[in-house]
Amino acid sequence: MSDGPILELRSITKRFPGVVANDAIDFELLPGEVHALLGENGAGKSTLMNIVYGLYRPDGGEILIRGKPVTLGSAREAIMHGIGMVHQQFMLIPVMTVAENIVLASEPTHAGVLLDYAASVERVRELSERFGLAVDPEARVENIGVGQEQRVEILKALYRGAEILILDEPTAVLTPQEAAELFEIIRGLQAQGKSIIFISHKLKEVVEIADRITVLRRGRKVDTISREGATETGLARMMVGREVLLRVEKKPAAPGQPMLEVHDLSVLDDRGLGAVRDVSFAVRAGEIVGLAGVDGNGQTELIDALAGLRRPSGGEIRVRGQDVTRASARRVLDLGVGHIPEDRQRRGLVLEFSLAENLALHDYDEEPNSRFGWLFPRRLISRARKLLREFDVRGGGPQTRASALSGGNQQKVVIAREVAGDPDVLIAAQPTRGLDVGAIEYVHRRLVEVRDEGKAVLLVSLELDEIRALSDRILVIYEGRIVGEYDPKVAEEDLGIAMTGGGSAAAA
Repeated sequence: MSDGPILELRSITKRFPGVVANDAIDFELLPGEVHALLGENGAGKSTLMNIVYGLYRPDGGEILIRGKPVTLGSAREAIMHGIGMVHQQFMLIPVMTVAENIVLASEPTHAGVLLDYAASVERVRELSERFGLAVDPEARVENIGVGQEQRVEILKALYRGAEILILDEPTAVLTPQEAAELFEIIRGLQAQGKSIIFISHKLKEVVEIADRITVLRRGRKVDTISREGATETGLARMMVGREVLLRVEKKPAAPGQPMLEVHDLSVLDDRGLGAVRDVSFAVRAGEIVGLAGVDGNGQTELIDALAGLRRPSGGEIRVRGQDVTRASARRVLDLGVGHIPEDRQRRGLVLEFSLAENLALHDYDEEPNSRFGWLFPRRLISRARKLLREFDVRGGGPQTRASALSGGNQQKVVIAREVAGDPDVLIAAQPTRGLDVGAIEYVHRRLVEVRDEGKAVLLVSLELDEIRALSDRILVIYEGRIVGEYDPKVAEEDLGIAMTGGGSAAAA
């Protein structure tokens, strides 16, 4: 690696109404370096990288690329300076091919007029092979998996000449195998001189992949350290400002009667195809049952059916002994089922509503929040203020719009509403997705407390460490079927094999 930085940020400051998101931050990226950016939700990581990518203008400070000051007033200007960014939410058009998505807005033409599609395909294929991305340029995006979609986004940046690549929470939606493959891709990019900023909440990943690590806390830079001097415990302390318990402490479960029972359940997906096939299981009072599986194996449709959001095509669902197979979402909620949805923005929040309104979505029509159809805003705000403080939601107050919060703080709002509702059954789908280590510790503790209060918890997560740490029993779903039940002490490798259709059921 060269001694001089390819990218340097000097005293970058960014203010929003009522908050300083970035407070005089210094940061540098060396050629051929993987530099991780760590911090709690709301620490200013995304804001800082959005400045680098030209989406925000800083209120103060200076940006230098290869030692020369630059002004990045738009994403197009950032791309012209060799900066690419892969966001958490992919920006692909499903009905178009991989090649069409990649060349969109920068299409090669024939005779300056007609799109030269053959040249596009060949160029994408060459880049894919050169960087070990293994993507078929002519495949439709709607027919490829999440891991492949991410590779398409990386290819899109490389196609535009990126020398600096910003990866925002790149493993958040990947399986362990896909994450391992991504790391090999990153090492390959690094070997060919690319410089990478790796934003992540996962301490183990950062220690594995980064050359250096910069930690932000509440808008300020804490420190930059080398991988050799980094430990997960030390990084967690730097991020949060206190000691963080990285393991889950819980006493042995004492299960009671079944609270949620599923018998021979089948559910169709949006295309009318079988997504869940003859699934049977129970979740008892006082236990956490983990559902492990590669994304896209029926988890979403199963959760929707359990929450009353999708009508099953066969089988039966019972809550506290009552048949809710064809019940509405409101009826399921009234019977004591809480639901932390996997997609907080589409299913968990009304983004244009205030936090107080979002926290009252379940019981706005009940006393003391309203009477005879009249809402009492002061009461909603008072309760919201208490919950926001209890669940450490940052970035706004009760009257702040949900859309103004970072993704992690939006997730905290959803969790606050569902846990505060005191459900008898809690369906927690990806409950810590996008959360920092301190918030994850808190959510894990709350889920264990819900269990210890005699409630039933169904935990659906792509994070095997989370599944193994929290669950009292683990079910594995593959192609819409439960293919095994495992003790939480099972090796991660054995779970991984079962999740891909291998192995056999093991008695818990």
